[in-house]
Amino acid sequence: MSDNASKPSVVVFDCDGVLVDAVSSWRTLHDSFGTDNAVNLNRFIRGELSDVEFMRSDIQMWKAVRTPIHQDELFRAYAGVKLMPGARETVQRLQDEGVFVAIVSAGVDLFVSSIASMLNVDDWIANGFVFDDDGFLTDEGVCRLHASGKGDVINKLLAMNGLDASGCVSVGDSEMDLSMHVEGSRFIGFNPSRQSSTDAFATAGVPVVVEKDLRAILPLMGFSSAE
Repeated sequence: MSDNASKPSVVVFDCDGVLVDAVSSWRTLHDSFGTDNAVNLNRFIRGELSDVEFMRSDIQMWKAVRTPIHQDELFRAYAGVKLMPGARETVQRLQDEGVFVAIVSAGVDLFVSSIASMLNVDDWIANGFVFDDDGFLTDEGVCRLHASGKGDVINKLLAMNGLDASGCVSVGDSEMDLSMHVEGSRFIGFNPSRQSSTDAFATAGVPVVVEKDLRAILPLMGFSSAE
């Protein structure tokens, strides 16, 4: 068994609830439109809806409130979302140590791309939307990865960059993020927002950081806390 304090060569972050202080970039849009898709969220977590079906149900709800919807309007909805405390310092510290930093998110690409750019990460992937030629939202979402299948993406990421799973640490906040825990790698649970996530992390026996400061993950990876 690998030494849990050994320093990683690659760290893969979930975005929503980890790098940013928002439970879900999809939920942020629901809050903006005054809608609530909690029923379908629970169906999705139980595996009763596919990623594509779940995204389509979100879009239908928003369009029932207002249509057409321009991409600029969606982008503005994220104006109040802040980075997680310690996120900038943690990513900078990892990169200073030569660590490859990536974001693998089932969140909204419109938003995740701005966080990836802000933090200057090495690579990122997220789900998102299809817009028409005039920038208006169509009825379909783009599924680039499955929320419960992030491991496939991480394995591809490692292979593309010549990185080994033994040097990989993934950080997520929900039970679905446990799919990031590819064979040979390590996983850190961060600030779980649901009891089901807390329970899943306990069952999986992974270390969990409960304080809302991303710098708290650094000692678990063999680094001193960021200054």
